[in-house]
Amino acid sequence: MTVTKDTLVKDIVNLGPKAIDVLFEFGMGCIGCPASQMESIEDAANVHGIDLKNLLSSLNNL
Repeated sequence: MTVTKDTLVKDIVNLGPKAIDVLFEFGMGCIGCPASQMESIEDAANVHGIDLKNLLSSLNNL
């Protein structure tokens, strides 16, 4: 699966432990929060001040 800016956080979490590790490494500690589950990775990155391009690159290079 290719992760895009529109991919939901819950779908990234469902990719497994390596994807979860990437999210944690970028400072997304709230991935278990019910509200974040329906949020796009772009929205989550904006909330956390994370560079979306770098995050997507890391997720897609797993």
